[in-house]
Amino acid sequence: MENINDIKQKVLIEYPSNWQYKIISMHEDHTKEAVLDVINERLHTLTHSKNSKGGKYISMNLELLVHNEEDRNFIFEALKAHHLTKMIL
Repeated sequence: MENINDIKQKVLIEYPSNWQYKIISMHEDHTKEAVLDVINERLHTLTHSKNSKGGKYISMNLELLVHNEEDRNFIFEALKAHHLTKMIL
């Protein structure tokens, strides 16, 4: 049986494509500010996903149209580097 982690082929993504990022931060307002800083007025949907068991963290889903791989990766890296986010998936 082949392990999916052993597959070396790059997944083909057709662009433009709707893409979803999961953003984990300490507060919903932090997530909203980070998204605004990174994508500005770009059309998107931001929805609550869940809270951590202890209530310290919140996760939200960001969905938007990405135009190409560079666009998708830029948004991921910019959100990951933002001082108000803890993790991006």
